[in-house]
Amino acid sequence: MPTKKAVLQQLFLREVNRTPITERHELSHCDIPEIEFATWGRDKRDFSFDEIFESHWIKTCTAGYITELIFKADGSVTEFTLFDRLKTVGHWKLDDGLLHVSIFKDENQYDFIIVANVKVNIHSAIEYKNGELHSYLKLAQTRV
Repeated sequence: MPTKKAVLQQLFLREVNRTPITERHELSHCDIPEIEFATWGRDKRDFSFDEIFESHWIKTCTAGYITELIFKADGSVTEFTLFDRLKTVGHWKLDDGLLHVSIFKDENQYDFIIVANVKVNIHSAIEYKNGELHSYLKLAQTRV
């Protein structure tokens, strides 16, 4: 499991430097200016359990794929394509303020760790498909 710092650094490089997504194991080779990282980090926060369970979210990726996520208190998550309502399922857990999600679709597994924003309920994550770097995500909570 990646450390919280690695997850944050990976998002920092994508959101601030606008660089292609960097693999977590390559972060030690990246120049991450501490002052800029700290400034960017002030706009991030920890999630709480109460804001996640029984909530609906919209998930989109850089390729434009859009889905709805429904988080349940038992740690399950259901994902529907937004318009034709194809269903997939998975699970979630809250760890150190980060929201870890795994979705299972046919033989594929999609894993991402959502980092919360302070100012708006539009959060971000980097997704892995079957253990390989896949996409940059934006996720919007539809209610809190």
